Amino acid sequence: MATEASEPAAIDGICDPRFAAVRDAFAANFVLHGEVGAAVTISVGGRVVVDLWGGFSDGARRRPWQRETMVNVFSVSKALSALCVHRLVERGLLDLDAPIARLWPGFAAAGKDAITPRQLLAHRAGLPAIRAALPEGAMLDWPRMVAALEQQAPWWTPDSAHGYHVNTFGFLVGELVRRATDKTIGHVLRDEVAGPLGADVHIGVPAREHARIAEFLWTMPVPPAPGDPARLSEEHALQWNTYFNPPGISGSSGWVNSTAWREAEVPSTNGHASARGIARVFAALAVGGTIEGVHVLAAPTLAAATSEHSSGTDFVLLRPSRFGLGFQLTQLERPLGPNPGAFGHFGSGGALGFCDPETGLAFGYVMNHMGPRWQNPRNHALIEAAYASL
Repeated sequence: MATEASEPAAIDGICDPRFAAVRDAFAANFVLHGEVGAAVTISVGGRVVVDLWGGFSDGARRRPWQRETMVNVFSVSKALSALCVHRLVERGLLDLDAPIARLWPGFAAAGKDAITPRQLLAHRAGLPAIRAALPEGAMLDWPRMVAALEQQAPWWTPDSAHGYHVNTFGFLVGELVRRATDKTIGHVLRDEVAGPLGADVHIGVPAREHARIAEFLWTMPVPPAPGDPARLSEEHALQWNTYFNPPGISGSSGWVNSTAWREAEVPSTNGHASARGIARVFAALAVGGTIEGVHVLAAPTLAAATSEHSSGTDFVLLRPSRFGLGFQLTQLERPLGPNPGAFGHFGSGGALGFCDPETGLAFGYVMNHMGPRWQNPRNHALIEAAYASL
């Protein structure tokens, strides 16, 4: 995506001299790639070597980005959600290979009785969209979304293919977490991961924290409604419903900056975080799942969660994708550095959290101006600079 060059932004924070190339790349993103406000944090072996922020947290460019600014990170939220699920697996509260319907009986409807959490986490369940039209804002109504997913038949034979569950993933795994613990996934994340780690990551942000959330500048046009959904081809119906049913489910049409969106739990899409918070979570995963005495996941659980379960052409994205169990894995078309064991998750427009166990590197990047969803020059430049500095 071509952007006009702009003036250099004021950059604040710390940067180990060895990682000066990251600071240079971060500053260049404002000049060359349309960055408005952003932050990047990198740690190696648990030691923070880069913690930079710059630009503005609003479209009017009146509020400078601060050390504690956080922003919607879209699908980086899926990695946080998956982490909560794997903690329950580790404790014996969820069985990856038992039918979901054993824990959630209503899920068995419409031919879903044999689908397992493993298939769901690997984006193989065939449930990336809801076909029945829902009203705008329905994504904030958890019981309504769960009921719609109960009635939804798979779009393809489960486990026969994989397709990115863009917005449904969070409701599906979130309902599993709720039934296993009687807590929402946002509460599990807060109490069991973010709190113990001191990581500034949230699914559902309390009102007292909203003042430090950056405005997200959604620059992608929302296509017009397709008319009679019954007249759409199956492929177009899948695409439309994945991203726009209910309207606003992806955060578009102004929803991403609303109070209701920030307070709700839309676990695939509306996680809010600072770059520091994301890097802190992945710092624990980079060193085997425990850092500074805080246990996040056991090493064998983490290894199983990040082993390849899906790869090749994605039934929804129509391009290559590669997944473990809830985590994106590095791939040739969109690498997370040069090493094969790297894993994490991208977020719409460029946000990214990942780690590389081989080097102990953990990486968090957040921004508030929508960039390319697929191959993003801003996060790519930061990754390249990070590895050039090791």
